[in-house]
Amino acid sequence: MKEIMAVVRMNRTGATKKALIEAGVAGFTAVRVLGRGRPLEDPAVIQEHKKQLLAMAADDVTDPETTEQQVTSFLDGTRLFPRRLFTVLAHDEDVPRIVEAITGASSTGDWVDDGAIFVLPVVDAIRVRTGESGEAAIW
Repeated sequence: MKEIMAVVRMNRTGATKKALIEAGVAGFTAVRVLGRGRPLEDPAVIQEHKKQLLAMAADDVTDPETTEQQVTSFLDGTRLFPRRLFTVLAHDEDVPRIVEAITGASSTGDWVDDGAIFVLPVVDAIRVRTGESGEAAIW
């Protein structure tokens, strides 16, 4: 028995939920979380993305200094970003199929972090309604 924890972008929540249902997952939990991935380290890449982001944000309403601070914190890893954390309990043999479903639904091919998936062993599970435990309690 395994626990699959998947951290995905907020805008991929619907696609991930649909993929889990289509993969036959009986149930899962999803909560809003804040986090950050590995920050960009290549100064040339950082500068290029900073220019692109500042160009997109240019307007007469937003304070340019505030905009630059937000863009910098976005690129240097100091800012936390909203994400969705999905938790799924699964039989060992179902883990590859579920991980593939999550990966397919949440991958964007973008240069920014698409999230992470963690697979952990589970010692026991108990279904509160019936008292079933172990493998019988998860599906």
